[in-house]
Amino acid sequence: MAIVVNKPLPEFEASATGGLRVTNSSHTGQTLVLFFYPKDNTPGCTTEAMQFRDHYQEFIDAGAEVFGVSRDNMKSHDEFKAKLELPFELIADTEEKMCHMFGVVKNKIMYGKKVKGIERSTFLIGADGLVKEEWRGLKVPGHVEDVLTAVKALSETA
Repeated sequence: MAIVVNKPLPEFEASATGGLRVTNSSHTGQTLVLFFYPKDNTPGCTTEAMQFRDHYQEFIDAGAEVFGVSRDNMKSHDEFKAKLELPFELIADTEEKMCHMFGVVKNKIMYGKKVKGIERSTFLIGADGLVKEEWRGLKVPGHVEDVLTAVKALSETA
């Protein structure tokens, strides 16, 4: 089932840093921000993660929890999280189940070769479990601020 704005999240279960299990219903009653990124320790992904880190308290104050999602394994996530002092958990989607469910796996051209990669994308899920907004094919600058604005607007209407 594809992710659709104003529809509930399909069922899923994933492991995150901190020993957390995240499911479609584990955070019901809380606004969620899920940001999908290609790879730990790459320049754009590092910048994006640091921007979410730097605005994290504002997300919390607006009633939202943030999770980063990539195909990296838990060891890579633990190291990335520690290195950048990230206050939020990272979901290890090593089997690409969430990536496919959210439709963020795309064919890309790298060094002249066709490869399967993750399209930088973010999803805002309301406290009611419905997908409220999606941002796909993102550029890092200004994106986190756009998501924070949407989270604040959502918390004002709640």
